[in-house]
Amino acid sequence: MDFPNTTSFITGAAQGIGLGIARALARRGGKLAIADIDDAALGEAAAELAELTEVAAFHLDVRDREAYARVADEAESRLGPVTVLCNNAGLAFPERPADMTYELWDLALDINLGGVVNGVQTFLPRMLGRGGPAHIVNTASAAGLIGAGVGPMYTSSKFAVVGLSESLRHQLETAGHPVGVTVLCPGGVASNIARSSRSLVAAQHGGPGLRRAQDRIDELMPKVDAAVARFGVPTDAVGDLVISAIRANDLYVLTDRAGIDLITARTQAILSAMPETGPIEGDLDNVRSAVREP
Repeated sequence: MDFPNTTSFITGAAQGIGLGIARALARRGGKLAIADIDDAALGEAAAELAELTEVAAFHLDVRDREAYARVADEAESRLGPVTVLCNNAGLAFPERPADMTYELWDLALDINLGGVVNGVQTFLPRMLGRGGPAHIVNTASAAGLIGAGVGPMYTSSKFAVVGLSESLRHQLETAGHPVGVTVLCPGGVASNIARSSRSLVAAQHGGPGLRRAQDRIDELMPKVDAAVARFGVPTDAVGDLVISAIRANDLYVLTDRAGIDLITARTQAILSAMPETGPIEGDLDNVRSAVREP
């Protein structure tokens, strides 16, 4: 992909991984539409990036579909058709089963999964209608590949993003559309997602269960921020990995080898659970062939 001739739309772009991706794209001359709910950080990011390329900044809550459509229209009016979409906005919190509430479930799924769905549904029809090369990058997590070590709400949302990305890529490739899909599965990254997540959770209203979860998040998240600041992969390095993946049309981007033992063990457990012979003749390919549309 020729980045100087692209317009990219990035959510959660005011800081962290989103800003790292924006910087990487800006260094290669692409025009940027950056979106976030943190107006102060968004203004700072826009001022920095404007020294490298043309930038338009938008306040956007990725849960708001009507706002998403309006922002998409304005971004394309100002910068041209979006050919790179980075669905990056997200939050994380280390909940336990005792901490789970409907309010937290809704928050995790609406932002981490719903924000990706809204980005895809807003921009993919435009990309397909134009018919030219384009690319979608969905930010999931290493927690979207392994079901251990992180709470079930965050893990569920990130597994869903991985599945969405894999399925969407397969269907686009099968249909011959020149739209690539990459799923970014970061491990420890030196971002401040913990701090921004605390703010989002603190804005929720609910009963004692939610307050217990908020107290636990307030206690643990500063420690998480300190740990990833010390040991995590720099966000600019993640941005460069994303650029390489777009160019190579890679499906997966992993930022480090953390969790390799868990991923290996999970894969082996799945393979060992498969029967040596199937209960019916044929396999999934036969089923797909039988129901394929003419």
